Amino acid sequence: MKGPTTKEKRLVLFENPFLEMLTLASIWLFAAVWIVVLPLIAFVGWGTVSVSTAVGLSLGGLLVWSLFEYIAHRHLFHWEPQWLPARQLVFAIHGNHHAQPTDHLRNLMPPIVSLPVAGVIWALSYALAGNAGTWFVFGFLVGYVLYDLTHYACHQWSMRGRIGKVIKKHHMRHHFMGENGNFGVTTPLWDHVLDTRISSAGRVSAKAMRELPVHSAE
Repeated sequence: MKGPTTKEKRLVLFENPFLEMLTLASIWLFAAVWIVVLPLIAFVGWGTVSVSTAVGLSLGGLLVWSLFEYIAHRHLFHWEPQWLPARQLVFAIHGNHHAQPTDHLRNLMPPIVSLPVAGVIWALSYALAGNAGTWFVFGFLVGYVLYDLTHYACHQWSMRGRIGKVIKKHHMRHHFMGENGNFGVTTPLWDHVLDTRISSAGRVSAKAMRELPVHSAE
């Protein structure tokens, strides 16, 4: 697995060693957490709706995730605020990844962030839709897990399969050809629909041809 070189060292996001440790997540920690959490959600929702309804709601959650993934990556992760604390927060969330894209301990969202957010989304969905909300969130979080694993694979694995090559190439163009394009990680769908795809010739579509952001914590 690749990571920061000896000369680069790993970017330090927090001076406090404990807080800094919480920003790191190995593939094994990620797997251990979600192998427990996803079946737990399914267990809670089991029998509360029909199987067909559960499948339909889960597929709906998965589709909504794919759009949420695109919107969050485009508008939150690449937000360029003027206020210094907000700029530092964006750098801690995503800017550091563009600065060191091969750091395998920062290719996945740490559980200290993902689990509380998942809990809030689950609580809101249940409050709004009851048991149906649980199955919607199940699909949504399956989408999230697939997203993070796909993102990790793009940076750490060869991905020699036909589909894998397409997905990896799509994401690598985001990193090395234009940060204002190719925001979808698990699928290029929304980049096609919303005209932010970086073409195979290396050109960025008209809507993506804005000044490229420069991430900085300063």
